[in-house]
Amino acid sequence: MDNYNENNFTEEEVIKENIEEKIDAAENSAPKKAKVKDLSNKNIDTKKIENSAMSADSIPEIPSSIDKVQEEFIKIFNKEIKRPGMDKLVDYLVNKSDFFIAPASTRFHLSEEGGLARHSLNVYYRLKMLVANEKFDIRTHISQENIAICGLLHDVCKANYYIKDLRNVKKGGQWTKEPFYKVDEKFPYGHGEKSVFIISQYMNITANEAMAINWHMGPYDDRVARSFGRLGDVFEKFPLALLTHIADLEATYMDEV
Repeated sequence: MDNYNENNFTEEEVIKENIEEKIDAAENSAPKKAKVKDLSNKNIDTKKIENSAMSADSIPEIPSSIDKVQEEFIKIFNKEIKRPGMDKLVDYLVNKSDFFIAPASTRFHLSEEGGLARHSLNVYYRLKMLVANEKFDIRTHISQENIAICGLLHDVCKANYYIKDLRNVKKGGQWTKEPFYKVDEKFPYGHGEKSVFIISQYMNITANEAMAINWHMGPYDDRVARSFGRLGDVFEKFPLALLTHIADLEATYMDEV
């Protein structure tokens, strides 16, 4: 998450009025199977899911080493995601982008080397916990593969997105140059929709996953200012989208800031 429009949305308006309403809507409505034909969910073991509740205390601590973070990310990716083209997507992340050394933001959260991959792991584990604790008729339509794709890849749009620069900072009466991150957008396609586009260049994703990644910014997405009702429609019909947004919020404000 980055560059939230605090002038348009106050914390009270967004968190109390909007998000809680959408949570209630998701809890009171079953997933629309006709709209989300998720073929990756056919082999879900519902008995395992029924007893899969987990607490935040069970979320593992994310390694501080960039190499260890990359190792954990790829381990989860290869274990949970089984799609044609997944190997090419991993190759892009490792060898053709700065995904594993990029920051998660310029100054909001994990604005440090390797922050983007750490944030992605945090969102993955938060989403895994949220789904495990959801109502049975919701979590049985969300697979571990769905969770891995949405959690690990929701912010792939930020790869090759930031650059380092120097700025003058006055310390102890002396001016000195210090490095900082700034945005250098080379492909201004949007945010969530850009992640969907990048992933789709290498492997197919389901409608459920696409909606979740596309709208993971929730009410902070610039598009919502023009039509908030559309976001409510998304969250009502695609619970995974709502849960991915909440996982992103929790990771940002409870694990990183």
